[in-house]
Amino acid sequence: MKKMIALVVSVLFIVVFVFNNKLFFPPLPIENVSKKEAIEKLNDSNKAIVKLSRENGYEWYITYSDQSIADENIKEMLSHNSWMFKQKDGSGLFFEKRGEHLIATTQMWTGDYVLVKIPVTFND
Repeated sequence: MKKMIALVVSVLFIVVFVFNNKLFFPPLPIENVSKKEAIEKLNDSNKAIVKLSRENGYEWYITYSDQSIADENIKEMLSHNSWMFKQKDGSGLFFEKRGEHLIATTQMWTGDYVLVKIPVTFND
């Protein structure tokens, strides 16, 4: 009986640990942020799109998964830096500013979240 209780407690501990740390989510393509941190940043923010990290010349953001909402969040964020939306092709959103071009790419991370990768030059 003691072995059964110990087994149940162990399994419950593992389940809580996995759930709490979001280990069941797919890996992030970002090194500096954990899955749990990524979700908490978005959930704790009053913004629809939240910056996660800056790596290898790109800024990574997270937003909610409804693709039309995700696209609108990206367009709105970039328009604040004078980038004008031109077109969407696949997972890329194409923008233009003073003759320069910028591509923001989206990646469905889970059923609930979309990751966005934008060259750091968008803030220039």
